[in-house]
Amino acid sequence: MGGGIAHAFLISGAEEVVVVDVSAEAAEAARGRIEADVAASLDRGKISGELTDWTSKLTTTDDVTAFARCGLVIEAVPEDMALKTSSLRRAEQQLSPEAWLATNTSSLSVTGLAEHLQRPERFCGLHFFNPVPASKLVEVVLAETTGEELTRRSPQWVQALGKTPVVVNDAPGFASSRLGVAIGLEAIRMVEEGVASPQDIDNAMVLGYKFPIGPLALTDIVGLDVRLGIAEYLESQLGERFAPPQLMRDMVARGELGRKTGKGFYDYPQD
Repeated sequence: MGGGIAHAFLISGAEEVVVVDVSAEAAEAARGRIEADVAASLDRGKISGELTDWTSKLTTTDDVTAFARCGLVIEAVPEDMALKTSSLRRAEQQLSPEAWLATNTSSLSVTGLAEHLQRPERFCGLHFFNPVPASKLVEVVLAETTGEELTRRSPQWVQALGKTPVVVNDAPGFASSRLGVAIGLEAIRMVEEGVASPQDIDNAMVLGYKFPIGPLALTDIVGLDVRLGIAEYLESQLGERFAPPQLMRDMVARGELGRKTGKGFYDYPQD
């Protein structure tokens, strides 16, 4: 997700994009992925010029002090409250007083994260969707402490990326994850109960309800482990209707996480 967000800012004309990763090796790998995505945007005619015209604006590093020159920092670490809290606090310590901070969380409480920050009025949620280059939506999540200026600015940033902002107040799962996970969990229950095959369930939603992708194929893209974590959090906040099906738990235990492992509800040949 971090690489996808960086790619979105690069091709929208940002003067500089900085990616901070956990190690020098991870940072270098991130650069390779982002450069490949920018090259693909050039091939598709979404941007023009030479590859170096765009990638020269990209810095990848494992040094968190690089955030000191950034006007906006978006955290995109895994969906773990403790990890996000520590990452946000480390980033905030490097920021200038004028800089803004956001989280890409898909379900965790933005207000809860803000409680650990020194300047919570300069913090909000910017929930990007995977794959970031193809998605036209960004969910802007306003914490209880988000200031008026950030409330005004954040949708404008999304529009500058060529995407559409949906503004929601902080609540478990916001709007998108709460609805999307509910549909995905019910689709998994239908597979578990033998109602229909994954392909037929997905076709029913794509052809009958005009979904761009079926809920089970989307779960494979997001990752079953990621969606399991979101479902468990929503269950803790909203009750048993978000309880993960046993099939989902079993697949995660077997390492069948979707596209990234080559197998989920569908099989994906690995290069």
